This record gives sequence, C-alpha cells and structure tokens, in this order.
Amino acid sequence: MRAKWRQLACALFVTVLPINHAAANGGQPLEIRAKPITSFLIGSDQQQFGPLTFVGGLEMTSREPHFGAISATTMRDNTIWLITDTGYWINGILQRDRDGRAQDINNATFGEIKAAGGARFSNKWEVDAEGVALTANGTVLISFERDHRIAEYAWANGDLTFVRQETPPVPLYELRQNRGFEALAIAPSGFAYPDAVVGVSEKSLDRDANIMGFINPPGPSNAFEFSVRRTDNFDVTDAAFLPGGDLILLERRFNLAQGIAMRLRRIASDALAPGATVDGPTLLQADMAYQIDNMEGLSIAPISEGRVRLTLVSDDNKSLLQRNLLLEFEMALN
Repeated sequence: MRAKWRQLACALFVTVLPINHAAANGGQPLEIRAKPITSFLIGSDQQQFGPLTFVGGLEMTSREPHFGAISATTMRDNTIWLITDTGYWINGILQRDRDGRAQDINNATFGEIKAAGGARFSNKWEVDAEGVALTANGTVLISFERDHRIAEYAWANGDLTFVRQETPPVPLYELRQNRGFEALAIAPSGFAYPDAVVGVSEKSLDRDANIMGFINPPGPSNAFEFSVRRTDNFDVTDAAFLPGGDLILLERRFNLAQGIAMRLRRIASDALAPGATVDGPTLLQADMAYQIDNMEGLSIAPISEGRVRLTLVSDDNKSLLQRNLLLEFEMALN
C-alpha cells in the first residue's frame, strides 16, 4: 500500500487543464456575497500582530443552501478553492483592490465531490473532506476523515473528476474517527523532501499524547511519521509551507473553560524528520476579541520577493451563530 501511495505522491501524471474559474459541464454558478473586514482586533485599527500584518478579509454568505461548512482552502494566483466537510468544492476568483485587499469572490462555481466513475456518495461520513492541496501539475488532493483516505482529482470541464485514492501511510487503527488528517500540504522545493505529501491529523494522538503526522516523499524513499507537540488544548486544523520549507500550522481550541481561539505556529524545516516530535514559536494567537470563528483552512502564497500572504477560512458548521470568514495576513520571510 505504501508503494502505491508513493506513486501517487511522485507520479501525478494525469494530464489536466490549468486550475481556473471556468464554469462548464460540471460546476453550477454560485453567488457569494462578501462583506469586507477591515479590522482584525475588534474595535481597533491595529494592523501589526507580531510578524504578521493584517491586510483584510471577508465575511461570506450565500443563498445557496450547500454553501458553508468550509473546512479547507488553497489558492493559485487569485483563483481560490474552498472545500466543505459536507462534500462540496467551490472555485472562484478572489477580487482585490489596488492595495491587494480582498473585496469579493467572483465567477464562483460549486459541485459535489464524487467517487470513482462520477458516482455520488450516499453517506455524509464517506465524504467528510477536511484538507486540500494543489499539485504542481494542477491536480487536486483532498483528505477525508472518518473514511480515512486521500484522493486525487483532475480539474477539467469545470468539474473535479476522480483519479485515484490511497489510505494515509500510517496504521489506520491509530486514527480517531473524527480526528483524521485535517491538514494536507505539498512540500516546496526548499524542503528536504520536495513535492512530498504531508499530512497532520487533527487530534489522533501518539503514545505521548502528541498529534500524529506523516511525510511521504516522492521516489523510492519511504514514508515516515512524526508528531506535533500538543499544547494548551489546541488541535491542528490545517497546514501550509513557506517557500523555504518551514511549515505553518493552523490550530483551533474550543472548550467551555477557555472558549474559542486560533493559533498559527511555525515549525522549522529541519525539525521535520522521521520519529521527531516537533514544536515551534507561535506567530499569532487570537480569541473572540478578534474577528475569528472556527478557523479550519490555511493557504500560503508568495506575493513578492521575500514576502508571503496567508489566507485563512472558517467553518460555520451550518450554524446561524457562526460565520464563514476569510482572513488574510502578510509576512516577511526571514
């Protein structure tokens, strides 16, 4: 099984169209109403938060009943992908003003995430999508929990077409049913294992109560496991790489005693090694005094030499009391 998974990580030979927003045979038009967010700390015009500069965001709503429950995001240029844990994909163009601040999402389409041969999934637990990543050649990887797997899809004719799937390269009995691989990322050229598929679970814990992850390099190398030190009751909800190979973790905390919070933590590239338990400095931590919700998705993209943009999204859990947010920060690389 691991040999097959390595083929998925390294070959990715399917010929596909470039990722774009064209609606055609598969996707249906989707109107997203976006209200700009100009302040991160509620009631304050503060823009600098440690190494991160807040550059705006959106509160997103739609009349479409399938919109919401956003669990992951990824971007290429200004094309944005949103994946929901109810089994839908959303594709659109993020419109920006002259200063690069998000203003709207246009030309959006959406559709169901389907199984082999275009078959529809009959049960919610079969299509609990939690992570998404774009490969170098334009295919889309999606991780699922409950039925733990990572599937590859081609983007063509305005729709996602199933290509193949593999189980994560870890013993499945170690994965909690609803605490699987929420974080999914493709390693950059600056990482020790370029193009590796990297996954971090939400809260599947090792024997030391730390969070399980894996790295699956391309080529003949073997996949290996590592752990993320779990602190202050935070669980991992997504991850993305900086160009040099450091890994940024998005984490969430929710309990009655401490309330809702989010955290971004930076893991050094050279710490990610077989059997390692990794930890790193906190870049940002925010509670409900800030414009946050159930933060679940993270994407990182370069915007200039030595500078990147972090895009975060939240899952409203289809609740009237929660929001679908898109928040963006810029950070200088060092």
